[in-house]
Amino acid sequence: MSAFPNSPRLIKGGIVLIDADTAAVRRVIALQYNPDSLTRTLQVQAISADGSDRSEAMRLKGPPVETLKLEAEIDATDQLEFPGQNAVATRNGVQPQLAALETMVYPTSAQLRANDALSNVGTLEIIPMEAPLALFVWSRARILPVRVTEFSITEEAFDAALNPIRAKVSLGLRVLSVSDVPSGHKAAELFMSYLQQKERLVGANAGVPLSALGITGVP
Repeated sequence: MSAFPNSPRLIKGGIVLIDADTAAVRRVIALQYNPDSLTRTLQVQAISADGSDRSEAMRLKGPPVETLKLEAEIDATDQLEFPGQNAVATRNGVQPQLAALETMVYPTSAQLRANDALSNVGTLEIIPMEAPLALFVWSRARILPVRVTEFSITEEAFDAALNPIRAKVSLGLRVLSVSDVPSGHKAAELFMSYLQQKERLVGANAGVPLSALGITGVP
């Protein structure tokens, strides 16, 4: 059945992994179904958070620490109705989609082997392995550099070969700001674009007079 011609095109949310130095796209992960809710928390970075220094009460150390939480559903039930057309789902269920998300928080096997080789030849200091920069994309207006902080998977149904065919993924993300990365880093550039978009939205918000609050002026 074709969609109604005047219906809006559905845009999916997702995650893009890029090379932080070159901005080359390494992987695009689109959410199968957009979550019903997205929880955002902003922790203010005040200099005197406990109120101990009254002279610094209005000063900020930097941008707030913003965290995101969402739940994504992955379901291969529809694909399994037509096994001849969906060989991947028939063989593996939703494991490929889960693997695409899970490997965001794993070093690659090549990195682990390289570090093991360095250890075996007596290298004293092994540099921690760097992951690609993850971007949480929630429309063109919100492209956020993030780090995964929480990750849980609930597999809810299985096929005869015990492949998961339905799962829920809970993701916790921390937005990377200019306070988290070196100057000139791609994440800093993307964060500044995100902040500037917020500032433009403030300008688009119609102001209200003091009378709307029941007052005529500030005492």
